[in-house]
Amino acid sequence: MIKIFSLSASLLLPFIVAFPQYMGSHAFKITKGQMPNMTVDKNNVVHIVYGRGDSIMYISSKNGVTFNSPSLVAVLPKLMSSAMRGPQIASAENGLVVTACTNQGNIYCYKEGLPGKWTKIKRINDVNESAKEALMALSADGLRVYTIWLGIRGAKGQNVYGSESVNGGKTWTKNILVYASPDGSVCECCKPSVVVKAENVFVMFRNLVSGNRDLYLIKSTNGGQTFGEAIKLGSGSWKLDGCPMDGGGLVINKNGNPETVWRREGRIFAASPGTREKEIGEGKGCSIETLNNKVFYAWSEGENIIVKKPDGTKINPGKGSLPLLKALNASQVICVWENEKEIHGSVIDL
Repeated sequence: MIKIFSLSASLLLPFIVAFPQYMGSHAFKITKGQMPNMTVDKNNVVHIVYGRGDSIMYISSKNGVTFNSPSLVAVLPKLMSSAMRGPQIASAENGLVVTACTNQGNIYCYKEGLPGKWTKIKRINDVNESAKEALMALSADGLRVYTIWLGIRGAKGQNVYGSESVNGGKTWTKNILVYASPDGSVCECCKPSVVVKAENVFVMFRNLVSGNRDLYLIKSTNGGQTFGEAIKLGSGSWKLDGCPMDGGGLVINKNGNPETVWRREGRIFAASPGTREKEIGEGKGCSIETLNNKVFYAWSEGENIIVKKPDGTKINPGKGSLPLLKALNASQVICVWENEKEIHGSVIDL
């Protein structure tokens, strides 16, 4: 005789959340939400933040496949979590740091102390409601954390601003102007990127000079207190009367050198500063990661997510947009993306 057991929905829920829904051999559903941002800490634990209404949500995994139940970081009224605008996360030496922006243009910081215990630190932008585009990025190395965003002060036009924390996000410096375009504004609706490596802070953004909307890279060697000259990436230009809403991806390789990926018109290009760009595909919303100094790229082509491995192989783990890549361990990367207000993922071998 077969015995049938009846379990309530409340008892089943933890098991439903813990085991993702596989789609084919590559992709799985992680949770419901929008605009995921991801970091992997020194213990190879995956940390993801995302938006769900006005809630900043958090989820983590020790293997990149099995995730724990989502938990609440904070409720932030009028949270921005769409169109490249969403909470950001970084792993500092003393715990996780999250930034999030409201549609009024204020960026707030949250710091995790004990596991699952988040403290709201402060508003990061010095001038109230000055980050109305809500386009920002966050990175950490050791106790140094750096955040950048597009902001406006006084005259019209977007500039790139930054702020540094040297104690893992507990306190933040006065805002500095990272870059201002000579034409009065950088590209208004493209998400910037930032990576911190020791004293070096690398910032990538889409500029607007003489009608051309090209990617530029700028570097600080003193922890983001001052920055050098902005360098245009690639030899070609994209003259466009309007914003493409596509910021590209930035990573620093094992040798300490930046690697970039970005869109020009409908094509995806990769480049290092001072080198000619190479076309790697067609699409938009691209991301990049290095593993053992080998480079992975990801982007969306139509409705499909495309991941290009270092050997040139292209795989399609699922449908969606705005993929993110992070090294998971010595032989795998994790790719996370959004599709119809759900967050999906895939673990990909080197």
